[in-house]
Amino acid sequence: MEFCVCTMLAGGVLVLPVLAFISSFMFWPGTLLKAYNWYLRRRLGLVLRYSYSGSYRFCYSTRGMVGGTMPSMLLLHGFSATKDMWLPVVKHLPRNQHVVCVDMPGHEGTSRTGPEDYSIQGQVARIHQFVQSVGLDKRPFHLVGTSMGGNVAGVYAATYPSFLSSVTLICPAGLVYPKDSEFVTQLKEMEKTQKQDSIPLIPTNLHEVECMIKLCFHNPGNFPRQVLQGVLDNRIPNNGFYREVFMEILGEKSRHLLQERLHLITSPLQVIWGKEDRVLDASGADVLHAAVPGCKVELLDSCGHSVAMERPRKAAKLIMDFLSTQACNGDATKKHS
Repeated sequence: MEFCVCTMLAGGVLVLPVLAFISSFMFWPGTLLKAYNWYLRRRLGLVLRYSYSGSYRFCYSTRGMVGGTMPSMLLLHGFSATKDMWLPVVKHLPRNQHVVCVDMPGHEGTSRTGPEDYSIQGQVARIHQFVQSVGLDKRPFHLVGTSMGGNVAGVYAATYPSFLSSVTLICPAGLVYPKDSEFVTQLKEMEKTQKQDSIPLIPTNLHEVECMIKLCFHNPGNFPRQVLQGVLDNRIPNNGFYREVFMEILGEKSRHLLQERLHLITSPLQVIWGKEDRVLDASGADVLHAAVPGCKVELLDSCGHSVAMERPRKAAKLIMDFLSTQACNGDATKKHS
């Protein structure tokens, strides 16, 4: 009898976590997605930290130590994403590579203030404060940015060239593209009709989440309904903020700011772009290649806008190969000087 009771209790202890998991997935899918990112950060050895510039707070995750053979790497995410979008890429980076993934202004754990911080120039200023607050300004670092973060990274490179060793722009916004993407075509139609109630990157229901994923991924596959619900649950409370940021980065001062500053970029530049990008057309890579001498362009087959999630292993390899090449070039320059 005691054995049976003990067995039942032991079985209950094992069943409870399973039931909790199922309940979370069914009733709180957004919470479960956040818990998974927390688990993945820990598994990858990333530590969650905060830094301050006055009263302004930055939230970031980091791994490794400053001062290795390769420069530190700072990664800037895109519009309405978070630092965790880089987790698939970090997984394929060397463990001894010093990486820093920061939440962009107003996103996730970083302070949410006002429009002055959400324009591209405002974000560049805040990112520079972050660089100083965590000591990345002590030695030239490698800067990586994607989409909106790519616009910010490019303008940062044009504004603070002495702080950088090199730059990687992944499908960056902020250019004048020779060919309109599906998303840009939709935006132009919205501007003509002055209908701003439905923005493709700011979903308000499950159908719009599915449309957003199809827009951002070349091969999205079939996500379970509860995963889509989790994505929606985590985004809905922030939609007002996303709309505010969206209008700022589409404004006259931000929309083509990277294009306007290309002539000021002097750091070695790498460009990675998915050939099937439906958000920002891959013809932007030609613009960068023509404007920045020595620009290294990598176009990825069967890949859309979300390079970090569709091709994380390839992206990580390309970035590290680029850093190795720059390190070799630097050593050669020193020998000849």
